[in-house]
Amino acid sequence: MASAQTAPTPPAAVADAPAASPWSVSASAATYFLPDDDNYVQPIVTVDRNALHLEGRYNYEDRNAFSAFIGWNLEAGSKVKLEVTPMFGAVIGDTNGVIPAIEATLSFRRFEAYTEGEYVIDVDDRADRFLYNWFEASVWASEWLRAGLVTQRTRTFQLPGRSQRDVQRGVLAGVSFRQLEGAVYFFNPGSDDLYVVASIGVSF
Repeated sequence: MASAQTAPTPPAAVADAPAASPWSVSASAATYFLPDDDNYVQPIVTVDRNALHLEGRYNYEDRNAFSAFIGWNLEAGSKVKLEVTPMFGAVIGDTNGVIPAIEATLSFRRFEAYTEGEYVIDVDDRADRFLYNWFEASVWASEWLRAGLVTQRTRTFQLPGRSQRDVQRGVLAGVSFRQLEGAVYFFNPGSDDLYVVASIGVSF
């Protein structure tokens, strides 16, 4: 609520204020540090204009594969806020196929849960169709620090002695500063299959 001592904004100042851009862009890169395998980077770029959502990924469904999506942003709630983006896309490269997908965020006070899932319909080999999923739930200890849990189901890599279709579980720690956000994920802590994912992103 504005203070009674606050002077009203002159009409001319309101007229001269620049209009908010309907476009928003974000870029992130997650680096996978794997045991007994080559490390690799997974870049993602998103572009939003009002409800329209566009997204491009590399090394997500497979190494040396590029995927692109178009989707629609939906929102509901105020205290408990739900954001859902259904998408449809395609992947080309070492894997070729079409992809129905979804991204969703649920937030309440300091709690935040995020998931992204997709089903890759491989057009070259029916046996290679696969459900990918990333899920994380965290609590913001402050405006800039959060911690929580994470799971991942992927076949982009295979850990020694494990099925490449296992769900990997771990813990996370993240920081945020203005338009920058970073996080470190520790999967399978306390085991020989420990691996680390370090992510950094910027939005503008």
